[in-house]
Amino acid sequence: MASLTLSASGVRTGAIRPLNILHDLSQVADLIELCFASNLDEDGQSYLDQMRRAGRDTAFLTWAGRIMDSASMPLTGFVWEEDGKIIGNASLILQTHRSRKIAMLANIATHPDHRRRGIGRALTARAMTAAQQRGAREFWLHVRHDNPTAIKIYRDLEFTERARRTTYQTKVGAPFSGLSAPTNLLQGASPNRTTGDIAIARPHPLHWPIQREWLQRAHPEELSWYAHWDWKAVGPGFKNWLRRAVVEADVRQWAAVRGSQLLATVSWMPTLRASNALWIAAPPDGEPAGLGLALETARRYLAHYRRLVVEYPAGEMVSAVESAGFEAYRTLIWMRADATSGAIVRSTP
Repeated sequence: MASLTLSASGVRTGAIRPLNILHDLSQVADLIELCFASNLDEDGQSYLDQMRRAGRDTAFLTWAGRIMDSASMPLTGFVWEEDGKIIGNASLILQTHRSRKIAMLANIATHPDHRRRGIGRALTARAMTAAQQRGAREFWLHVRHDNPTAIKIYRDLEFTERARRTTYQTKVGAPFSGLSAPTNLLQGASPNRTTGDIAIARPHPLHWPIQREWLQRAHPEELSWYAHWDWKAVGPGFKNWLRRAVVEADVRQWAAVRGSQLLATVSWMPTLRASNALWIAAPPDGEPAGLGLALETARRYLAHYRRLVVEYPAGEMVSAVESAGFEAYRTLIWMRADATSGAIVRSTP
């Protein structure tokens, strides 16, 4: 493997050291909460609460120390410490996906009182070096699209943008338009519902090739290691039916059609990681009315969830998603760097 040289020259005082899960989790959770307070949703807050509880659970920490390279909670990484206080953090999550070892850099944060000193850059560089030493072939991270300072740092470290995705969530108190499918369809008693010239029905097997094409574009293979959702499983055929039956996967789908033309689909297949996520598929220049109607029908069916989440390529079908009672929560830029390129990454502040 080619070596990756990372310099943190120019950073003043303080010290980078590995995260110590026996002592640091609570401080790191406090730092993340401070730095990202305006962006934390319920899942994010729950995640931080879990970190704090874990930090107090000696039995958990003893067990976690043995599996830290495979855990989704940030049990490994680096912190910047000054005068006994953690003022910077970079978490490192390593996983293997289809024979590729991937490093996810997350929770890169610097205390507001200590920014513009190169701390975030140095922590990122250190995490990249450690990941490479552990065999990672590629590095990934995501950053909010409205954080130009962080984006520049990552570009300087030779990360390149691979995707830009917006997360939507149901708007609290958003009414239904009255156009979505009625109760008999939601309970599965009726095969379709027509509103104007658009019908909401279960996807037809003949539509699968175009649905598959849209799903592949909207939820690309390159990010499948993170999504942990196999869109191929919603396809027709005995093999997928048997697979869903064996794992007891509950799958619901809604297709918007006009005559024999498929306009859009919405799929729901709850997993342990995301029970409230919807997966939408539509052409990039598609008709908003079809997707909006399918999304609203799904929202009515899943009304027992206080909040549903949709992630989709940024800037696409925005009016359709919003018309169905969703609002944009954040837009993230997914960035990737190659650990085997042989490039020398300079991290001078």
